[in-house]
Amino acid sequence: MAFDSLSEKLQNVFKNLRSKGRLTEDDVKAALKEVKMALLEADVNFKVVKGFVKDVQERAIGQDVMSGLNPGQMVIKIVNEELVKLMGSDTTEIQLQPGSAITVIMMAGLQGAGKTTTTAKLAGKYKLKGKKPLLVACDVYRPAAIKQLQINGEKQGVEVFSMGENHKPANIAKAALEHATKNGNQIVILDTAGRLHVDEDMMAELQEIKDTITVHQTILVVDAMTGQDAVNVASNFNEKIGINGVIVTKLDGDTRGGAALSIKAVTGRPILYVGMGEKLSDLEQFYPDRMASRILGMGDVLTLIEKAGAEMDEEKAKVMSEKIKKAQFDYEDYLESVKQMKGMGGLSSIMSMMPGLGGMSAKMPEIDSEESEKKMARMEAMIYSMTLEERRNPDLLNPSRKHRIAKGAGVDIAEVNRMVKQFNESKKMMKKLPGMMGGMGGKKGKFKLPF
Repeated sequence: MAFDSLSEKLQNVFKNLRSKGRLTEDDVKAALKEVKMALLEADVNFKVVKGFVKDVQERAIGQDVMSGLNPGQMVIKIVNEELVKLMGSDTTEIQLQPGSAITVIMMAGLQGAGKTTTTAKLAGKYKLKGKKPLLVACDVYRPAAIKQLQINGEKQGVEVFSMGENHKPANIAKAALEHATKNGNQIVILDTAGRLHVDEDMMAELQEIKDTITVHQTILVVDAMTGQDAVNVASNFNEKIGINGVIVTKLDGDTRGGAALSIKAVTGRPILYVGMGEKLSDLEQFYPDRMASRILGMGDVLTLIEKAGAEMDEEKAKVMSEKIKKAQFDYEDYLESVKQMKGMGGLSSIMSMMPGLGGMSAKMPEIDSEESEKKMARMEAMIYSMTLEERRNPDLLNPSRKHRIAKGAGVDIAEVNRMVKQFNESKKMMKKLPGMMGGMGGKKGKFKLPF
């Protein structure tokens, strides 16, 4: 995950600060020197790092902090507040036109940034909010760009307007707006063409669209994996055509993430959403405070709760809770819980949002590896090879049934035995869970987090 390396380095710096009873000015300066190096290695813009460290130092080397009861904790609090400020303080929404007026959103960006997929993801977000968006295919150059948008639009259940490859993008946008007016679409999202780098033709084409119709929001899509280039691209687009906000993609990948920390400070334009995966649902609202918490290893429990709420049906949750209480958890429930975990981005994504576990996935590569995905797929294959009766009554799994399941799933019998053992251990743990939770704040009061 992005920021894993930065997060680990910052947590090591803060661990040293916490271990000191009193802080000297030299202690703070030494710690901030390490923070500066960590941010630069994460590909954060040099000028941004310089300003950030200066602001933190001015606040940290103050009488209130240095003479406080817990100066180390106070410095961490200041770093957190300055990180939030750096990324924009407030969460910014795309501004829609009031009432039933149509909002035109123009998506821009370089080729390979994931613009077409992100455009469809954004339309899906609006559809979930009860809006009727219209996707518009204005990329008439890239082979299969129109087809890609149509496929993604179909998956999202959103209409796609296309006039093929033989019309000017500005004319397509104008016709799409007329179509939206007749058909009651409140949001028109234009998927424009990208180039391998910023060039005059691309800018002229985007400007022509703006001259032909009223574009209310121009959203730039940048690839986090391009690091400082993403910040330079954002600056260029903002100067030439003007942008209202940025969506950063591929923030789930093996990237240093510096672009997300630099864009607002360099361009003055907010990050609106971040792409955290390839699925059409993997587009998260950008919350500067939550991102700062993740980076500093404090977790992001609010996003975790929201993801769980989106993935888990309330009725199913009640039924599963009752089953766990009565120790009636079976293989069908096990399968359902695996599906939900995958829907929430997998184990590494969940761990990145848990307080204190932010950097753990970087130390445990098997969690997010290809092998882990294969193991998960084999486990699902084994459960699907069971009869419905076996899934609902795990005690039925005798040796001959296990052999049949192994053969059906195309795995070794040892794998089936491992899965059964893992399932039984999970079941025992879940049986204890309600009692452990009951002890919180009560007389027992012995509930402890498992980390």
